Amino acid sequence: MLVRRNLSALAVSASLLLGKRSSPSFNQTLLSFPQISPVYLVSHSIKTGSPRSLVGSLRFDHTMAAESSKGSVHDFTVKDAKGNDVDLSIYKGKVLLIVNVASQCGLTNSNYTELSKLYEKYKDQGFEILAFPCNQFGGQEPGNNEEILEFACTRFKAEYPIFDKVDVNGENAAPIYKFLKASKGGALGGLLGDDIKWNFAKFLVDKDGHVVDRYAPTTSPISIELIFAEGYKETAWLMFWASLPQALSE
Repeated sequence: MLVRRNLSALAVSASLLLGKRSSPSFNQTLLSFPQISPVYLVSHSIKTGSPRSLVGSLRFDHTMAAESSKGSVHDFTVKDAKGNDVDLSIYKGKVLLIVNVASQCGLTNSNYTELSKLYEKYKDQGFEILAFPCNQFGGQEPGNNEEILEFACTRFKAEYPIFDKVDVNGENAAPIYKFLKASKGGALGGLLGDDIKWNFAKFLVDKDGHVVDRYAPTTSPISIELIFAEGYKETAWLMFWASLPQALSE
């Protein structure tokens, strides 16, 4: 009986996912079938690397975000590296990886290198990286915006947007970071506090602007990609169970 209920739940979840295929814009976004990319699946993964039910994870994460803070990332306006206002609603329909970066950190080389590789691979599939320089951790981002851009774009060929230097913790933390932390707490469900712990903490945001996951500074961008590649297996099983009733009736 328990097995039957579980299979039924899987079939319902898969039916909801497959139902989206009828939407005209469905295949124009990263979060779509039948093309399933690791960037799509990463938004439904957990930090342990264990895949979750896609529908279930979205319901859980979006509920947590709604309880902790209203609105979405798209409601914010930030400054770019040249001081211009950027309305983040321009990223509606895209999956975002938001990262606080630094130029003189022990994690700088590996993260900048892998971020550029990840961006190059998925930038045409509805994926965007938003980098926010921050000097709060060991004073490892001391340069001005022009110097930061020169460093990232020349040395690491960064093509994704790099914004104005901000604080991510404390009273002067940028509003976008207050929202990110309120939406997705720190390790162990926030038991250790919600503050950003170091350079290169990462927040994953879905196409609707909801924060769906948070990764520690030591989590490499490439390992995030591998986490959702594993989720493909679960998605395939959900699709199978959804199609099973129709196959049996034929």
